Amino acid sequence: MEQRQKHRRVAGAGDDPRAVALCGAVARLRRELALHPAELPDRAAADDELAALHALVSAGDPEVPRLRRSLLLIAGAVGSVSALAPALADVRDLIGMYGEAPRRI
Repeated sequence: MEQRQKHRRVAGAGDDPRAVALCGAVARLRRELALHPAELPDRAAADDELAALHALVSAGDPEVPRLRRSLLLIAGAVGSVSALAPALADVRDLIGMYGEAPRRI
């Protein structure tokens, strides 16, 4: 029930199915990170960035470069933990649905 309410709140912020899916993937990765038994030196940084990513997406119309920066920080913090790889891949794939970042000249 609580998870449904979260999805309703996110969907109400613009009804973007990408945002709903990305917030769900971020929540899954946060749960799996919290349950992971190993002591990770960058766990707090990853959790903080996941919270920031959730807030950014929930606010609506996030900037693609900011999404990619968050992904880079999260991957750097938890990327070597194979148990978190599937959840991290989901977040990466859903960020990819927002399109490519504009190229700098």
